Amino acid sequence: MKNNSEEKKKLKQDIIAMLLTIAVTAVLLFFFPSKRDTVILTSWQFFIEMISILPAVMILMGLFAVFVPKDLIVKHLGETAGPKAIFLGILLGTLPTGPLYVAFPMAAVLLKKGARVSCIVAFLSAWACIKIPQEMVELQFLGFKFMIVRLTLTVLFVVIMSLIIEKLAGKKK
Repeated sequence: MKNNSEEKKKLKQDIIAMLLTIAVTAVLLFFFPSKRDTVILTSWQFFIEMISILPAVMILMGLFAVFVPKDLIVKHLGETAGPKAIFLGILLGTLPTGPLYVAFPMAAVLLKKGARVSCIVAFLSAWACIKIPQEMVELQFLGFKFMIVRLTLTVLFVVIMSLIIEKLAGKKK
């Protein structure tokens, strides 16, 4: 029964957030009517992008949730995995391409299956700022030294940030 009440609470929060977003948008468009067409066009384009990508992502996440055993995730990405979990999270985040919002369902499934918070933060951060194709473009246009320095600093700060966020998230419990 507890799970059902938590789901209702989460649904209520989501509806409130959506209504708040709509209200803020309406107020802004009232004060800036010249932006209305641009807002509507941009929102429509984003909606089309989301509706074309998210169904496939949800199917893949469902398959992942069913066919990847929890003990495998806990072993390699969980609390007992040690520092390698963060670096594995970074590696997993560098492989795919595409918008960051595609990574959130995957992160949610990993978290539910027992991955460390720091691993999830590292995964999302790597998805956002470390991509293998991006590194190749940096190498070509900005040079090897720039690419290595930026990559090294990014990985260093992702690791630090991941550990800090994990500590802060742990204090909330």
